[in-house]
Amino acid sequence: MPNVLAIAEQRDGALRKVSHEVVSAARRVADAVGGEVHAVVLGAAGVADAVGDLGRYGADRILVGEAEGLGRYNPEGYVAALVDVVKGGDYFAVFLPASSQGKDLAPRLAARLDVPLAQDATALAVEGGELVITRPLYAGKAFARVTLDGAPRMVSLRPNVFRAEESAKAGAVQRIDVAVRPDEWRVRVREVVASAGERPDVAEASVIVSGGRGMRGPEHWSILEDLCDAIGPGCALGASRAVVDAGWRPHSEQVGQTGKTVAPQLYFAVGISGAIQHLAGMRTAKTIVAIN
Repeated sequence: MPNVLAIAEQRDGALRKVSHEVVSAARRVADAVGGEVHAVVLGAAGVADAVGDLGRYGADRILVGEAEGLGRYNPEGYVAALVDVVKGGDYFAVFLPASSQGKDLAPRLAARLDVPLAQDATALAVEGGELVITRPLYAGKAFARVTLDGAPRMVSLRPNVFRAEESAKAGAVQRIDVAVRPDEWRVRVREVVASAGERPDVAEASVIVSGGRGMRGPEHWSILEDLCDAIGPGCALGASRAVVDAGWRPHSEQVGQTGKTVAPQLYFAVGISGAIQHLAGMRTAKTIVAIN
């Protein structure tokens, strides 16, 4: 049976929104080829308690690997665990988020498995039994439709592009054995320093207020902060690359080709020139308010 594997992403034991998007995309492809969706989640002890929602978004089975050292992403540990999962499943395709973590994990995993990889996909279709992947070129000025010669086909999906749609399936949780040896890892995460503030991550906010070089300096950012506070707790601050390069705002707020891809319900672009690199990161917003 041509099943599809979705690699979910968790942070601090909680699934990220992009995991629902990946599972939903996998569900649509699996329905087209007549297969099941298997979702895999790696994490520390207790992560199995947070995976139930994946069944609501289309996962027939949820494979959970719990081990010391997997609570935070580690390239060597994650690749070693996922290689065994993929090899044991005979999958038609493997999907994962094109997040900062996914962009590091995908090529490592594809190289270990010696399978083809398409990064940053924005659309998927099954035509004549083959998976057709659409991905942007030249900062979104052009799009290529490609197929992958090999199996399983590994694809990373651009966050906030694929809609997370409920399609309830069994979501049966199955624990898997993961052989990890942290003492042999060459890289270890010792500490994660979170940015200060209570605003949501710009990639997951429902409303974003972004500023560009037209703000003329960091001292004027209080105007955008006041607007964001007035909108409410679902609002996040964003920035263009020129602002981040000038040191006015942190890179975590950058929206665009070299920043984060966002798709909020409402996007305020204040003093932003509209360069194609910025548009590549926010053009999927539902409503855009541009202020010169």
